[in-house]
Amino acid sequence: MGQKGTATRARILTATQELVETGGYFSAGLNQVIAVSGAPRGSLYFHFPDGKDQLVGESIRRAGQAMGDAFAGLAESSASVADFVEGVLRHLGDRLEESGWQKGCPVATVALEMAGTSDPLQQACSEVYTSWAAALRARLDGRPDADDLAVTILALIEGALLLAKAHRSREPLDRVTGPLAALLR
Repeated sequence: MGQKGTATRARILTATQELVETGGYFSAGLNQVIAVSGAPRGSLYFHFPDGKDQLVGESIRRAGQAMGDAFAGLAESSASVADFVEGVLRHLGDRLEESGWQKGCPVATVALEMAGTSDPLQQACSEVYTSWAAALRARLDGRPDADDLAVTILALIEGALLLAKAHRSREPLDRVTGPLAALLR
């Protein structure tokens, strides 16, 4: 694939990511993706021959990787696990608020809408969540409860994001910061 094809594919994935994250799986119709990306219809079918689930799955993985990269940067600059988790909550809160309460977790909406009915999308969501839990687990400095604690932290973050989005308020994210810090001592 040439440079132009790579750029077109990236535009399609970016458009899909934006549509999915702000409105869910069903707001990312192929016509909407084409309109937002400016890509020709043929390019969509060329780059994603298995259809919409392939397109959305790859956009989920891409968004998950971007979020994972942001978390890795926070992990490197944090003195402790508690500082790291606080930084993650702050980052997610800033992102949610700056998007007008539309951009919470880039995976959660699709997981809720489609994981029960689409094996490819369930797999994509599972892979992203597994990678985030692994990153958290790696940051837990060899604690014997690292596996359980990583899933607990991820679940608290996801729940707080959902509540923050529903309330259009950072308060749920702020409120879990203290209990998470206590859990990590």
